[in-house]
Amino acid sequence: MQNFLIRVLINAVALWAAAGLISGISFGDDDAWTSKVVTIVLVALVFGLVNAVIRPIAKVLSFPFVVLTLGLFTFIVNAFMLQITEWIAEPLGLAFTIDEFFWDAVFGAVIITIVSWLLSVVLPDGDDD
Repeated sequence: MQNFLIRVLINAVALWAAAGLISGISFGDDDAWTSKVVTIVLVALVFGLVNAVIRPIAKVLSFPFVVLTLGLFTFIVNAFMLQITEWIAEPLGLAFTIDEFFWDAVFGAVIITIVSWLLSVVLPDGDDD
């Protein structure tokens, strides 16, 4: 359970960083800090579920493209996971939007990948027992 909470926290910080650095990714227009934090955490939870369920299938199907591009197509797969998260967040009433797939989602996926990797190195994951 602790590992799950740490992963959600890492996803939340990475999504917040992507939204802060890329103008095309936003968490609504609400100025209330608490509602924005709750939205970020809930979107991070949805993002984690999308990555756990859909990403393995997408990685298997995109394997030839990943090999052909020497791994760079992985960023497109990650951007697609981010776009799916937006599509799921909308019916759930979460104010998470991505303006354009290629530029905003792909650059957002790059930022999320870097921030998640850095935080995973720094924070313990609970698997060291």
